[in-house]
Amino acid sequence: MSGFVEKPEPIQVPGLVHLHTGKVRELYQNEAGDLVMVASDRISAFDWVLPTEIPDKGRILTQLSLWWFDQLADLVPNHVLSTELPAAAPADWAGRALVCKSLRMLPVECVARGYLTGSGLVEYDETRTVCGLALPEGLVDGSELPAPIFTPATKAEVGEHDENVSYEEVARQVGADTAAQLRQATLAVYSRGRDIARDRGIILADTKFEFGLENNDSLVIADEVLTPDSSRFWPADQWQPGRAQPSYDKQFVRDWLTSPESGWDRASEQPPPPLPEQVVEATRAKYVEAYERLTGTTWS
Repeated sequence: MSGFVEKPEPIQVPGLVHLHTGKVRELYQNEAGDLVMVASDRISAFDWVLPTEIPDKGRILTQLSLWWFDQLADLVPNHVLSTELPAAAPADWAGRALVCKSLRMLPVECVARGYLTGSGLVEYDETRTVCGLALPEGLVDGSELPAPIFTPATKAEVGEHDENVSYEEVARQVGADTAAQLRQATLAVYSRGRDIARDRGIILADTKFEFGLENNDSLVIADEVLTPDSSRFWPADQWQPGRAQPSYDKQFVRDWLTSPESGWDRASEQPPPPLPEQVVEATRAKYVEAYERLTGTTWS
């Protein structure tokens, strides 16, 4: 069992219809048929959405995504229509709400990997492949790959795992032409993000994107992009293959939950406990640091 420890009640806003509660985001539809996407401060780990929030996390994710959309505009269009707060929306939505195009979302997590770690490392250790793609011998945790690879996954419901799938399976689900577009766009966006991050002393190890189709079937990138929630960012000056890398994400949360201090048994069906203040502060600081290093601006 997993999912929400305490599932939130969505805020009701005149003129908006609530559509979905995700791990982090609430989705609404306005009277024009556009989506309104609101990033909360929720945080998840081990397929649980935790009862403790990380202050400012939703705003950081939203503002960082907007910054990246600007850096990627020549590669692929994005779903953002407006950053203006909808009428009657609560003041707390400022900086975390986006009005977006309503797309036909594709049922694929588009993952690009430039380094070997996570589920890719697990598969590699067993078969020397990742999503069926053969890789050379001798790679270890944190190794840079000879070239970035497209390793798609299924989209899972809250509380369930995404599962890696082959490119052939993606082509079967969405068609050969769309699959080829997804692979090309994913690798192009990853490569741009990798190069920009590298100039700022950060390694973009891997990342995932979501894409949808407009009415004319053109591909549009949606949701968040190149944030600490959707990417593995490592400080370049601490990169050392052969071990787990320090990262700009929720590693403090994972480490505390699996420590004796938390008292939580991950293998049990019991939900995880609230996070202590020092873990919340350390995690927030990592999100802020990632934002500031990538954008070159001070978070305020």
